[in-house]
Amino acid sequence: MTDPKQSATLLVHGESYELPVLSPTAGPDVLDIRKLYSDAGIFTYDPGFTSTASCDSTITFIDGDKGQLQHRGYPIDQLAEKSHFLEVCYLLLYGELPSAARLEDFEALVTRHTMVHEQIIYFFRGFRRDAHPMAIMVGVVGAMSAFYHDSTDVTDPRQREVACIRLLAKMPTIAAMAFKYTVGQPFQYPLNELDYASNFLRMCFAVPTEEYVVNPILSRAMDRIFTLHADHEQNASTSTVRLASSSGANPFASIAAGIVCLWGPAHGGANQAALEMLKEIGTPERIPEFIERAKDKDDPFRLVGFGHRVYKNFDPRAKVLKQSADEVLELLGIEHNPTLQVAKELEKQALADPYFIEKKLFPNVDFYSGIILEAMGFPTSMFTPIFAVSRTVGWVSQWKEMTADPQNKIGRPRQLYRGETQRDYVDIENR
Repeated sequence: MTDPKQSATLLVHGESYELPVLSPTAGPDVLDIRKLYSDAGIFTYDPGFTSTASCDSTITFIDGDKGQLQHRGYPIDQLAEKSHFLEVCYLLLYGELPSAARLEDFEALVTRHTMVHEQIIYFFRGFRRDAHPMAIMVGVVGAMSAFYHDSTDVTDPRQREVACIRLLAKMPTIAAMAFKYTVGQPFQYPLNELDYASNFLRMCFAVPTEEYVVNPILSRAMDRIFTLHADHEQNASTSTVRLASSSGANPFASIAAGIVCLWGPAHGGANQAALEMLKEIGTPERIPEFIERAKDKDDPFRLVGFGHRVYKNFDPRAKVLKQSADEVLELLGIEHNPTLQVAKELEKQALADPYFIEKKLFPNVDFYSGIILEAMGFPTSMFTPIFAVSRTVGWVSQWKEMTADPQNKIGRPRQLYRGETQRDYVDIENR
């Protein structure tokens, strides 16, 4: 909201301009520069938009200095400990925790939409078997707009609602199908009697020749991974979804754009990079060598999965996921998995090293989620698709909030132009 008593004065070329100060319910005040170009004829310069509030939102709040992550005001550690993923989905989508009856109805609604159109199966045959699962997901999710015409009109609130449910329900099915396709196994249809996380695990690991029973410890760990990655404010992929949808693009195309952005190793690929680093280290005996390399500013090696761009003291999600990582490793064991042996010893040594303590290079959520997914049997290529499954509810919640805003405008960032000024065309024979 704007406090008329609060403003900032900007002096440009001898002229002063009053900029309103917007006061949020939490976080720093924001300078309103929307009229700066029309009034003063200048732009602001903010590469990466790290100091720019691109929208107003009521969904997620982060305070990196305090290590806070809240969904609709609820701390993430409470949600991960006491709630479960679909309840958090309801919270993100509708703003409040549901009653028992509403949660039951919501879970039933999502469950009824988990199957994909049978013809979508043929899309998978067009990909090579060694295609990255994210490449498959980008294509298949974008193609959903060709099958679900009754939920592509972004001006219709009812169609927006249906699109949100469909994306939330079908994303695990599509991710599991991408996994099955790359390993050459038959697709497993969703089973309505299972919960969201258990259903996903079964679709990934069940085979027709034997019965597959989901272990509750693995299901709980999977549910926590989904919950802890559900939304993270205006990150790169969420901002991509908002920018794509600001043009009026249909929801399936907008979410496919988010998947593309998430695919980047600096974003959703961080947990995959962390596991690849552990495999590069190889054995616990080599950990001191790599720790010393990480301390050397002239060495390009860095400990992936430690520290965080936003959280300056600790990652609140990592504290919760560490518990699940310990439970999963105790269940499955690490004695026959050298990568997991390296992970546990690296965690121990890094947390005890004064350098990492001083620099606040703590294990983050990517480190622990990678450990869990590796222990479950997922290849590293599936880590980012699982992230996409988790983040879908955040994307559709942000998309829903944005499209419902009557003041929504198409995104149009500006630039600091440093190229040539106007010059005349030179005929080719004179160049």
